[in-house]
Amino acid sequence: MTQPRIGYIGLGVMGGALARRLTREHKLTVFDLSPERCAEFAALGATVVGSPAEVGAASDIVLTCLPTSAQVKEVIFGDNHGLIRGLKPGALIVDQTSGATAETRAMAAQLDGTGIQLIDAPVSGGPVGADAGTIAIMVGSDDAQYARVAPILTVISPNVTHVGPLGAGHTLKALNNMLSAANRLLAFEAVAVAAANGLDPKVAADVINQSSGRNNATMNVLPGFIFSDTFHARFTLALMEKDVMLAQELGEAAGVAHLTLAPQILRNYRMAIERCGRNGDIHEMVRFYEEATGTQVAKKRP
Repeated sequence: MTQPRIGYIGLGVMGGALARRLTREHKLTVFDLSPERCAEFAALGATVVGSPAEVGAASDIVLTCLPTSAQVKEVIFGDNHGLIRGLKPGALIVDQTSGATAETRAMAAQLDGTGIQLIDAPVSGGPVGADAGTIAIMVGSDDAQYARVAPILTVISPNVTHVGPLGAGHTLKALNNMLSAANRLLAFEAVAVAAANGLDPKVAADVINQSSGRNNATMNVLPGFIFSDTFHARFTLALMEKDVMLAQELGEAAGVAHLTLAPQILRNYRMAIERCGRNGDIHEMVRFYEEATGTQVAKKRP
């Protein structure tokens, strides 16, 4: 059976980690606005081209990983250089962006009649999970599309799940990130209050991780970043704000009249953006709890 030609667009912190996994078994055609990232992939044996259209012309399946759905739309439909200028009928776009469900479905509808299809396959687990090959991949597609893309996605990670039809992956990813955003804030608050009451925050976290309050933030974020020499998550406050906002919009679109926690989580991240800027790291949130309690929780202060 002939191997599909694969392209990747968006080689940032997350997309780059995913694409590097693919280079183990596939020769990629790639595009990114950063010359440094392109040079890295050229050294890995990928073919670097100058536009999304050129990626499309060289590919049967193109994966994208960009900050927002608006950027995905520009990459696909952009004048002169968009993917659709190069892709042939029968091609498949696999969007790994943490995108907006409604916008993804609208883009797929816009592709109707071109013979080009779009599915969503966002991921959760961060660059560390992507590098390790343990990241979760949530696919929104029909059965035939999933069968076509699953062998490619399993090169990235074995943790690939067909979660439903088009848009289901982006829906689940937004809800997952809302939980992650909330748990991070609660973990920071809990260890800061523990420290203010005379406890060692590391000991408090260790006991929480043996107890019912444990979650990814207490089990991985606190020991791996906050209590260590590695502070930055390499994930911005703006991106977390976007993900929580997407989850809130999903609730509103479903007619849920009284969301109480999502708006509060969103307010907290927007407060941090006002202070640290949109490119501030999400772990800067711990500073608010340190200041509120008069304690120092984080080991490293960049």
